[in-house]
Amino acid sequence: MNIRDKRSMEDQKNLKVREKQNYSDKSPNKRDPMMYSSNGIIRAGPVDFDERIAQHEGGIMAVASKDVVTIPPTTTIIAAIKTMTGNGFRRVPVTDAGTNRLEGIVTSVDVIDFLGGGSKNLLVENHYKGNLLAAVNASVKEIMQYDAVSISNDIGIDEAIRLMLDKNAGGLPVVDDEGHVLAICTEKDFLRFAEGVITAKKVAHYMSRKVKHVTPKTSIGDVAKMMIDNGFRRVPLIKNGDILGMVTASDIMRFIGSGDAFHRLMTGNVHEALNEPVDSLISKKLVSINIDADMGNAARLMLENNIGSLPVMDNDELAGIITERDFLKAMSE
Repeated sequence: MNIRDKRSMEDQKNLKVREKQNYSDKSPNKRDPMMYSSNGIIRAGPVDFDERIAQHEGGIMAVASKDVVTIPPTTTIIAAIKTMTGNGFRRVPVTDAGTNRLEGIVTSVDVIDFLGGGSKNLLVENHYKGNLLAAVNASVKEIMQYDAVSISNDIGIDEAIRLMLDKNAGGLPVVDDEGHVLAICTEKDFLRFAEGVITAKKVAHYMSRKVKHVTPKTSIGDVAKMMIDNGFRRVPLIKNGDILGMVTASDIMRFIGSGDAFHRLMTGNVHEALNEPVDSLISKKLVSINIDADMGNAARLMLENNIGSLPVMDNDELAGIITERDFLKAMSE
């Protein structure tokens, strides 16, 4: 059944999605097939993700973030890092300064590839002789992705999900017919579809079970290289069998952009900053979820704590990791 047919069924059922603040003086009736969540009233029974998608009229622009921040290609790498860390972004579109037409995109993974031992790091080693201070003041066009995948502002939500999965993209700029950037659509935008919804889809079915991990004393540089070599954006930190936290590409990027890395440098060599132990990056409390939990509960926890993944526990042991990308896979079924 396609999205249009499901939307028609919803119209026939006259499903009303109401905001909680409009009903603050009411309490849920036990016989009512609806229940309250932090965002309003939701179904008490299983809800298909397509039903939630069908409720959003207007295609991808009903989902995408319209307050998109862009940077010109002449922006320095350190300025791009500060733009992303200051706004909590994992990626930022690069556009022509005069026309705002899309020219590329730079992500937190591109940054750690450049500074943490990936193929882009050759520019630091060969051109800047390992000098971090000189390297981060190069323009962002040195490391940005020129072949950035974008989506048209008139495509459907389901089509955008398929494209993000096919292209392995965590976020896509939304452009008009002339290539002007209008918005950006990310995995987190889609995560909101699943928040609080009882889907009957279990975390165990969608999580990644084969998880590589690092120890507290693993260097930041080695973690960055592991991420680049394996295509990871996050890895768990484990000591004596216990999980202590999650380290993300954004954590490493924030370390470089916060100024702490520069304060530790005496010679300007990138390796001095990245030789720090990775446990120094763990600042957030550990938030995890049980293997039998519903995907809707996982989405709620991730959004409440502003994180992109959750360790999945089974009898106090790490069983896997559930990420924002896993929700795209669940929605695509």
